[in-house]
Formats: sequence, C-alpha cells, structure tokens
Amino acid sequence: MNIDNKNNQTDDLREINKFSEMASEWWDPNGKFAPLHKFNPIRQEYLVDKIKNHFSILPNGSYPFKNLTLLDVGCGGGLIAEPMTRLGAKVTGIDASEKNINVAKFHAEQMNLKINYLCSTPEKLNEQFDVILCLEIIEHVADVDLFIKSCAKLLKKNGIIFFATLNRTAKSFLFAIVGAEYILNWLPKGTHDWNKFLKPNEIISPASNYQLALKETVGFKFNIFLREWQKSRDTDVNYTVSFKKN
Repeated sequence: MNIDNKNNQTDDLREINKFSEMASEWWDPNGKFAPLHKFNPIRQEYLVDKIKNHFSILPNGSYPFKNLTLLDVGCGGGLIAEPMTRLGAKVTGIDASEKNINVAKFHAEQMNLKINYLCSTPEKLNEQFDVILCLEIIEHVADVDLFIKSCAKLLKKNGIIFFATLNRTAKSFLFAIVGAEYILNWLPKGTHDWNKFLKPNEIISPASNYQLALKETVGFKFNIFLREWQKSRDTDVNYTVSFKKN
C-alpha cells in the first residue's frame, strides 16, 4: 500500500488541506468530528488499560502516567492528547496541519493543560517516547512504510505503539464510506479514501522490519441498538493494532 513518495515525507498535502478546512470544529461534539467524540470513550478506555498493563502500572492513583512520555501523531485538535495529559503523561502532539495545531494549542490553554504541540511529521522528530499513538492517521499518509519506520524510530525500547485505522474490506466500504458519509452523514463526504484503508497485515508485516513485535489486534464496532462503540473480535471495519519495541 505504499504510495510513490519521491520527497521522502509522509505528509499528503491533499489530506492536510481536507482536515485543515474542518479544524475549527474539532471540539464541537455535534460538528464534523462528532463520530470521534462518540468513539473517544471506548478508545480511551482501551488505550489506558493497555498502557497500564504494558508498564505494570497500579490501577490506583490520580496520575498513573506521570512517569511516561507520550507522542500523539496526527493529534488533530487534541481529543486524545488532553485526556492523556490529565492522566499525568508528558504529551507531545504533532500534526501536519498548522490550523489543527493552533486549535489544539488554544483549547489546551483554555483547559490549563501543558502540551507540547508541534506542526510536524514523525520523520522530522528526534526525541524518543514511551508511548506513541497513531490514531486514524496512517490511512491518510503518503507513504505507509516510511510512516511506520519513522514512528518506530521515535519509540523507546520496550515502549508501546498503537495504530488505529480502517480495514480495506467490502464491509468497511459499506459502513465507513456509504453508511457513514452518504447515508447517515456522520462524516463529510470524501473524508476517507477506501483505497487507502489498510488490512492489518499491511501494518504488521512492515512493522516487523523496524523492531516492532505484535502485541494485539482488536476490533471496534458501533452498536446501533445501544448507540455506542464497543470492543469486538470483528476487525473488518475499525481496528487497532499494538506493538512493543524490541
């Protein structure tokens, strides 16, 4: 799934412009990012649980991540960076859209949260982190292999990294494209390009080249009856894959 990238960069200008146009709506729970606001509770619960288990962090305590450094790649307006900061992590959030970064900075200041936001891409960073989150970003990059390689270099030994994305299946086309964008209007039309969705092995296989050992692949699905997201064994639409750095 690599796209020819002669500039040796992961940012895709078309994707950056697309999300820059929606930047002002990041923190509107009823706006264009409403699906992320609905998805955030279960996703955050999953991430927190897995990070605690990975680092053998005791369940009690107000700031369980106080000794962890965390990088949020493609942070958008800061929907995950902020709760991770509240848990005590030292968070850096990067995004290729300057508008997204400006929104994230402004909101963090309003919330009195100290987050290091940078308009950047992973291949431009040098610092290493205990935890790296790549949530709903890998399907928007110009070069998947370079993106994985760049993120892996930023992960400390024994650190944990998460890639959350959409599977390239007939089911995902039906639910994530036709359903979410054209029938339910959960997302603006054209938000996703189904051809850039990734099958789990298209992440797992290249990751093994960069000292990343697979920990888990888990699916997420939307329960239409309860109108909430749930963890699932079904990875045909939304899934998250995590790795440990050897």
